[in-house]
Amino acid sequence: MKPSTALRAFIARGDTLVAPGAYDGLSARLVEQAGFKAVYASGGAISRAAGMPDLGLLGMSEVVERLETMVEAVAIPVIADADTGYGNALNVQRTVRAFERAGVAGFHIEDQSFPKRCGHYDDKALVPAAEMALKIRAARDAAHDPDLVIIARTDALAVEGFEAAIARAEAYREAGADVLFVEAPESEEQIVEIARRLPTPKLINMFEGGKTPLVSEARLRELGYAIVIIPSDLQRAAIRAMRETLAMIRRDGHSGALRERMVSFKDREGVVGTADYLARDRKYAV
Repeated sequence: MKPSTALRAFIARGDTLVAPGAYDGLSARLVEQAGFKAVYASGGAISRAAGMPDLGLLGMSEVVERLETMVEAVAIPVIADADTGYGNALNVQRTVRAFERAGVAGFHIEDQSFPKRCGHYDDKALVPAAEMALKIRAARDAAHDPDLVIIARTDALAVEGFEAAIARAEAYREAGADVLFVEAPESEEQIVEIARRLPTPKLINMFEGGKTPLVSEARLRELGYAIVIIPSDLQRAAIRAMRETLAMIRRDGHSGALRERMVSFKDREGVVGTADYLARDRKYAV
């Protein structure tokens, strides 16, 4: 089954899919090995992995190159972040085709003006709702795969208010979006009301320290959220672990003091499937 077909089928079942955020092939593979059924290719985490903030600084080609490595590393669907589509409706169509070639199962596109900001930053600006609706229609027209899942994100809640966010989401659904994503609700009451007002597949962004309060998976399932993304928690945990390891290396000249907190050499090779690669190499050796 194609990843896009698997993702669409999961959404149709009415369950809740939790997709932790990854930013390279290794982190994507760890998500899969942990038993999750999908992985979220976080645009913010990909940007930070390049040493840049989440301000729309990476180009589409740079993101696609990273998506290709993530899709190659896993068998589960990859849900990608397409930012604003990297331009107007024609840019969106080029982005859709590039994302399809990379092999993603679905992606979200947002209604911020370019350059965009992380959805939990302040001072965001939006394009007109009609312009965004046309970009969604352009995305649908450009898709060769009829199962490709198109997710429409609106950042209007922080800019224009709750009612405008709902109105925009409804317009984006009419334009052809499969899943709606109202970014950065600031209370559980808003999360509940979004679910009530938009009785259609929805995605919610859930991570520690953002503007949105943490709500359990069980509660989100009860409310009817189809997809829960957790964009950058893995990267934040990795940053802390790397800092601690670097501090030990700086102190002792090696990381021996953290031996019990690191995976072994063997475990590391197991994560990336070294034994399988070597076996295949022997199979084709002269």
